[in-house]
Amino acid sequence: MTEQTDAAGSEGLRLTAFDAIQRRQGGNFAEWEGWDWISDFGDPLAEHHAVRTAVAIWDESPLQKWIFRGNDATKAVDYCFANDMSALAVGQARYSCFLDENGRMLGDGVVFNTGDDAGAGILVVTALPTDVDHFRRVSEQQGFDVEVLDRTEKWPHVQVQGPKSRDLVNALTDFDVDSLKYFRFTTESITIAGIEGCYLARAGYSGELGYEIYVPKASAEALWEALLAAGAAHGILPYGLAAVESLRIESGLIFIGYDYFPGETSPFHMNLDRTISLDTGDFLGKQALVDELAAGVTHRLTTLVVAGEEAPDYGAEVFVDGRNVGTLLSPSAGSSPSVDLVIGMACIEADLVASGTRVQVALPDSSLAEATTDAYPIYDSEKKRPRS
Repeated sequence: MTEQTDAAGSEGLRLTAFDAIQRRQGGNFAEWEGWDWISDFGDPLAEHHAVRTAVAIWDESPLQKWIFRGNDATKAVDYCFANDMSALAVGQARYSCFLDENGRMLGDGVVFNTGDDAGAGILVVTALPTDVDHFRRVSEQQGFDVEVLDRTEKWPHVQVQGPKSRDLVNALTDFDVDSLKYFRFTTESITIAGIEGCYLARAGYSGELGYEIYVPKASAEALWEALLAAGAAHGILPYGLAAVESLRIESGLIFIGYDYFPGETSPFHMNLDRTISLDTGDFLGKQALVDELAAGVTHRLTTLVVAGEEAPDYGAEVFVDGRNVGTLLSPSAGSSPSVDLVIGMACIEADLVASGTRVQVALPDSSLAEATTDAYPIYDSEKKRPRS
């Protein structure tokens, strides 16, 4: 997913609040969008399995946190994102994408409704530092009374993911973690591991039960140490982008610049239909999506299971009877750890995505490997585990 850098860090890259403690623990780092971000702690396979079977923690701080604040904060967020954000209950979060005028994805992210437009504002978490330029431009064009503020540095956050994550977080706080439903969060700060001013969200990027903890910057290391200490009985491990890559491919989670490309990709090609609200309200790019649906969606994302032991390269062409029908976007580097198969996510012609369709995928030596479409996602296809 990223280009690895040396353990001492690279000049000019931004460092997260968890950076120093992760280096002391032997972390390897990778450059991503101007950040030195954790890649692994020496054993990505063990880190992957810790998420799937127990609990693990990941520093996700490089994701951007924006506050939409003002009388029209909800209106602005609702217009920028393709889902119905105006219908969010207080304390509810919702995922969607944001688009250009042509209905092409510019990014994706999660909106957190704090219920306080003009005070605390609406929290939006996205991938790129440049996303704010789009949000501000659209808000100004629509005449919304809103300002968009950057809170990325102020609020580092860590993901706590895995079937034992609820037990771990419960052990560190008096807050009733069991009461927090899927994609809900605390609108008031709580104390975790003796650290005041934390916010807890039940969400994650792993395909497992999980939580995100937003912590004041000065207390980031203390939280990290407390999580590892309390999770020792559960076999906790810290993990990084290498494990994230294998986890997300199994769980069908998309990544900007790898599966979709700003200004080019239709959200329907990424199977984001359920995160798009065409029946209520308005958003930038809506009419383009209505027209696209009427004409028929041409491509869809699916899972390919590749025969043999050799993994295709990223961007490998997919064929049926010698005809190019799509592209392999996110291949596993080898056998996927949880399903023990060579898999990848591919965007192919929509009428071919039914499970069991036989295709061929180009290998690095230009030969073709047999492959078949499978459930998307291939791991926990009904996504019961995150909701458990």
